[in-house]
Amino acid sequence: MRHSFIAPRPKRFVTPEFRLVLFFFATTLVMLAGTYAFLAYQSWNFTQQRQASSAHIEKLQVEIADFESKIAFIERERQLGEEIFTANTVLKESIKNLFDLVPERITLSRAELDKNALILYGVTPTKDIYEFMLHAPLRSIFHRSYSSFYPLENGWLRFVSTNYLDEEEL
Repeated sequence: MRHSFIAPRPKRFVTPEFRLVLFFFATTLVMLAGTYAFLAYQSWNFTQQRQASSAHIEKLQVEIADFESKIAFIERERQLGEEIFTANTVLKESIKNLFDLVPERITLSRAELDKNALILYGVTPTKDIYEFMLHAPLRSIFHRSYSSFYPLENGWLRFVSTNYLDEEEL
């Protein structure tokens, strides 16, 4: 006697439901493995980019230090140039003032300008013209002033005037 209304089917180990669960489980594992691989690749890529950025930063820091040293050198050169320009301007004005100081009747043949001294060589008609027109202004400028005179054949006098500034008063 039969108790079932249907014919018995053979039982299989892998049923369609089990296959469906196994498919979803495998799909989930593949998705997890893909996500892990993606994250591992992104982590490696980030590490590579960070190392490249660190190397680039170090290179830029070296270049910045190089540019800063070049800027400091240029600044020193500019300052030196300004000092030279100022010294030349002062010297030019001093020479102009010196030649403005010499009267028309006195002729200079040579002038030596030092840091603390001025030596003038020239010709004057008389000693009095030299004393009043040139020596008096030189005495007001310099601390010590000495003059020597040598007669020429035409009656004029050749002179050498040495004038000094004292060092401690500069």
